[in-house]
Amino acid sequence: MLSDPIADMLTRIRNATRTFKETVDVPASKFKEELAKLLVQEGYVASYERLLPEGQKFDVLRLTLKYGAKREQVIKHIERISRPGRRAYVSADNLPRVQRGLGVAVVSTSKGLLADRDARKQGVGGEVICVLW
Repeated sequence: MLSDPIADMLTRIRNATRTFKETVDVPASKFKEELAKLLVQEGYVASYERLLPEGQKFDVLRLTLKYGAKREQVIKHIERISRPGRRAYVSADNLPRVQRGLGVAVVSTSKGLLADRDARKQGVGGEVICVLW
């Protein structure tokens, strides 16, 4: 049993990109699927699909990772900010700017998961899930 499934997902992505894997499988949930959709929209992951592997009881998300033209990593850094033991909530005015706008902070808002710049445009704050660049 995992105490922080989101941190587990981010760690699986981090480990897979460091070893240049083409895909990575993550146990599926609605929240993780929304996070995967946001990573695809922001251009950090090529695609994702939800599937049920043969002989298993639970769905998995299969993320297809993305690399540059010369096999450089697209995700250079990925870090969990809000943890179960210490939640990190911010207002719309205090949303973090990651790498001066080159990175993305994923924020869980009342309007769903948003990138920091989208949350800033909509004027909503929330829980900072992770940052990546």
